[in-house]
Amino acid sequence: MLQVDPQDKARLIDPLFRAGPRFWLAAAVLGAILGWGGVMYVRQVTLGLSVTGMDRPAYWGIYIVNFIFLIGVSMAGTLITAALYLTGVNWRRPITRIAEATTVFGLVIAGVQILVDMGRPDRMLTILIYGRLQSPLLWDMASLSLYLLTSMFALYVSLMPDLGIVRDNLPAGAPGWRRILYTVLALGWRGNREQWLRLERVTKIVSILIIPIGVSLHTVTSWILSTTLQPGWHSTILGPYFVVGAIFSGIALLFILLTFVRQVSPVKFYVEPKHYRNLGWLFITMSVVWFYFTYTEHLTMVAGQEATEFPVLASKLWGADAPGFWGMVILMVLAAYLLAFPLLLPERWERARFFRPRFALGTAASAGVAATLAFLPQVQAISAGPASPDVRPALLVAAGALAAVAGFSALAWLKRHVIVATVIASFAVVIGMWLERWNIIIPTVTHPRLIPWAGYTPSLTEWSLTAASFALFVLLLLVFFKLFPAVSLWEMAEGRVIDAAQARIEVPLPPESSLPKWRSWGIRRRSL
Repeated sequence: MLQVDPQDKARLIDPLFRAGPRFWLAAAVLGAILGWGGVMYVRQVTLGLSVTGMDRPAYWGIYIVNFIFLIGVSMAGTLITAALYLTGVNWRRPITRIAEATTVFGLVIAGVQILVDMGRPDRMLTILIYGRLQSPLLWDMASLSLYLLTSMFALYVSLMPDLGIVRDNLPAGAPGWRRILYTVLALGWRGNREQWLRLERVTKIVSILIIPIGVSLHTVTSWILSTTLQPGWHSTILGPYFVVGAIFSGIALLFILLTFVRQVSPVKFYVEPKHYRNLGWLFITMSVVWFYFTYTEHLTMVAGQEATEFPVLASKLWGADAPGFWGMVILMVLAAYLLAFPLLLPERWERARFFRPRFALGTAASAGVAATLAFLPQVQAISAGPASPDVRPALLVAAGALAAVAGFSALAWLKRHVIVATVIASFAVVIGMWLERWNIIIPTVTHPRLIPWAGYTPSLTEWSLTAASFALFVLLLLVFFKLFPAVSLWEMAEGRVIDAAQARIEVPLPPESSLPKWRSWGIRRRSL
């Protein structure tokens, strides 16, 4: 019988067999959204894609945006945990299970987007029967399938020891089907030396293989766009741009899910602020790299001034797609500010009155009042008078200045509350990266080559299926973590053994040299 730490059992195993009202309420809400999406999908299949906003030449819309976005956010799971495993990072252990589950379910929902986007989903097998090896669509399908299968295998292999532990430590009154489930899935795991050696070998091989497989998936997905001659897509930088954006958005979603699971379960005893700080450095690095690629991509379009490329750029900067583009920029700048600037604040400044939370809140409230006054109908009517000056620009400038002061004043509070700052930045990145995928797809399909302009607005059907897709993603995670521990039991136990062994290691200090300091550096003292 496999043993488990009593605290781990109370925190990670026993809650699996208790479902409170919050769980059932969340499942009911997600199920209702999913049911509404099912009704709208049946309507779409019955009536055809005419119920969507897609039309000639905008054959791709929000479904493809969701597809690219979900593939991106799924990358940081298994790939990052594999990289951290290969580099021997010990603090990765509490986040491994959540990251791997995010990858698997993200890829599943990404595949669903392709089925939703097809007017005839019954012809899905056609791409396998009649697909051409020269087509990036076939490459992407092969890469997605391979990455999904590899990620599922990695998740199952890392879950196997925990299945054996849960099987042997079921609480009293556990349902019989649960015992059968864990017994069957554990595949006879007993935790002997041979099994641990095989697990170590398999984990190392899978970790090595999954990194190039994940990179290839996002690169091939970008090739679907960049191998065409459409403006805005025909670019060699699109491949690494997709990979960087995938890691960036994936870390952000991982932070959000970690915090959610941490708040609703005893995972908070395992996921500590140090995990946010350590993974936050990679988050900041990806933010800098993303800004570099975004600037480079748009700089070449500005400098080129090509007749087919410039309408796409103009639509982003000041056209119909400008709200999405500038919204993306603002959210990314906000995220970078929340992540990096609190780290730069000197400790001696934190005690100043300027950096107290009350001052920041008061300044933020003043900014909100100024912005509200600028949009009041009475102020707009007074400013529209022939003899009255327009005060709205002054109010907006004052609101922006006060908001900047409030943000700077809040740095000390953000530095002390690293989890809150990271979660706010993560939400900004997730929304901003979805807008980035929109800015990649929609401006080009509405300004294609040979056609000057076209419009696209998602319909209620598309928004409903989008909401249902994300609801299904959350529901799958909810059910998964109700059946299996959210933190790897065996990895935590292994980490404690490693930490205890490292704590006993004493590195002796080098002996002090008896020679004078100038002699130890090879300098001879000259006599006067």
